[in-house]
Amino acid sequence: MTDPRRHIPRTDALLADPELAAAAHILGRDTVKAAITHAQDLARSGQIRPGEVAAHALAALPRTASSLRPVLNATGVLVHTNLGRAPLSAAAITAITAAAGPTDVEFDLVTGARARRGRAALAALAAAVPEAGGVHVVNNNAAALLLCALAMAAGREIVISRGELVEIGDGFRIPELLRSTGARLHEIGTTNRVHPRDYAEAVGPETGFILKVHPSNFQVTGFTSTVDTAELVGLGVPVVVDIGSGLLRPHPLLPAEPDAATVLRAGATLVTASGDKLLGGPQAGLLLGAAEVIERLRRHPAARALRVDKLTLAALEATLRGPETPVAQALAADQAELLARAKHLAAALTEAGIDAVATESTAAVGGGGAPGVELPSAAVSLPERYAATLRALAVVGRVERGRCLLDLRTVAPQQDPALLAAVLAVPR
Repeated sequence: MTDPRRHIPRTDALLADPELAAAAHILGRDTVKAAITHAQDLARSGQIRPGEVAAHALAALPRTASSLRPVLNATGVLVHTNLGRAPLSAAAITAITAAAGPTDVEFDLVTGARARRGRAALAALAAAVPEAGGVHVVNNNAAALLLCALAMAAGREIVISRGELVEIGDGFRIPELLRSTGARLHEIGTTNRVHPRDYAEAVGPETGFILKVHPSNFQVTGFTSTVDTAELVGLGVPVVVDIGSGLLRPHPLLPAEPDAATVLRAGATLVTASGDKLLGGPQAGLLLGAAEVIERLRRHPAARALRVDKLTLAALEATLRGPETPVAQALAADQAELLARAKHLAAALTEAGIDAVATESTAAVGGGGAPGVELPSAAVSLPERYAATLRALAVVGRVERGRCLLDLRTVAPQQDPALLAAVLAVPR
């Protein structure tokens, strides 16, 4: 009897298969060859038939050459740090694709001479916040604070309230970052209270600047007091305000969230913020403020190490000039419409024999922004066991009171069919 393993296609023949050859152009020959080898091993062990090797190899290939998987965010957290923070707009994604090849990022096509890097993105940022005399962009908000400390307070003091010595994700602490620059921290006040006199008494010849950090991922309530930016401006030293979440102008749903325009009008020398939170853009650190100080930061030697690439510049400009971002859309979503979508999805799932219920829920801004703000939302409620299987299908919900909730505030309407298909694909 002929051994069926003799019919397993050879590697070179499989690599010449039109579909596998096309995949190799996108994913790389080594990735495709590894999938072929695995499929051949399955055929040798009798788990698949020899004629199924090519199809199995194709099915096992990743969608892209990167190991990162697109995820459907049904957590109800608008800016989910572990899922990459703000999802980019279609305009930003298109801009990144266009910028992937050679671009005029530092080149003037009219004169043929070198041009200022990222000039269009910087112009868009300046137009979005005309209160700023100058603007600059680095690779994240931590980098923005780092550059401020290096250029304005190395070997000097930074005055900061003890209630603002914050720690953010993965054990990262603002005080440790600032001390790494050679600056000394002059801590004032207590955890819950700081007064204008504390700042006034701390300021002296060694002061590089006063730093205010928005406690964007926690709240201190009860017997508390803070000092507004406007009260610090007359102390004779620069005032740097880290607003964190990247809100450029006031938002009616987030009245307590600081924004760049308001803080600059209050007299701050500099404002630092993130680009990938409430702004809804790529990861970036935004610096806005006095023109002469911004130029000083821009010319500091460390600015080169902290600069952003052309893809970030393209995405940032498109975010600032383009249509409403997914974060803005999710923030403004109407609960009645969300509940109607939830009922429609739940009805389709119930018809398929799944225990699904539409329910009201509560979403959050997330990403270290607007702590304590609750956003009324709606969700599809499923048995808890669905949560783990859906994660394997790259759909992430949350478990609450023994149920898996798929919160629709963070799911765009056009993603509803994909969400429905994923739930239907869970074995019952």
